[in-house]
Amino acid sequence: MELSHQQKALLREIQRDSSLSVAELAERTGTAQSTAWRRLQEFDASGVVRGRVVLLDPDKVDAGFCVFANITLADHSEQAIAGFDSLVKNHTEIQECHKLTGSADYILKIRTKDVAAYEDFMTRNLLRSAYVGAVASSVSLKQLKSTTELPL
Repeated sequence: MELSHQQKALLREIQRDSSLSVAELAERTGTAQSTAWRRLQEFDASGVVRGRVVLLDPDKVDAGFCVFANITLADHSEQAIAGFDSLVKNHTEIQECHKLTGSADYILKIRTKDVAAYEDFMTRNLLRSAYVGAVASSVSLKQLKSTTELPL
């Protein structure tokens, strides 16, 4: 989708703060309120904007322990892939899942309260799964950057 300079400006602003009013967005992007409102409706209708969320501080809600787990599937049958997909979607601890090239099949970003909670999660949900062949975990020692903003 080809975006104009003003459309990109509007998207940058709502990525930073989706709670801004249409009047504030119009002022920040140099557009009329009616234009800003119409473009927001177009972004929603076309799927450019998938939703609006509130971002929580993981440390303040007992989810400060962050692990990246490389997953190798037990096999690559349709059943195994579908089963793993279901496993991933049914656990809120798993924040992200990416299919990879290389030695691992997937990488998961997992958040729990602490190392004991992760060990319990990994043992009960990953290692005991018939779809998972191996798990290699890396603990995040420090987060240097975290953003939900896409480059526009």
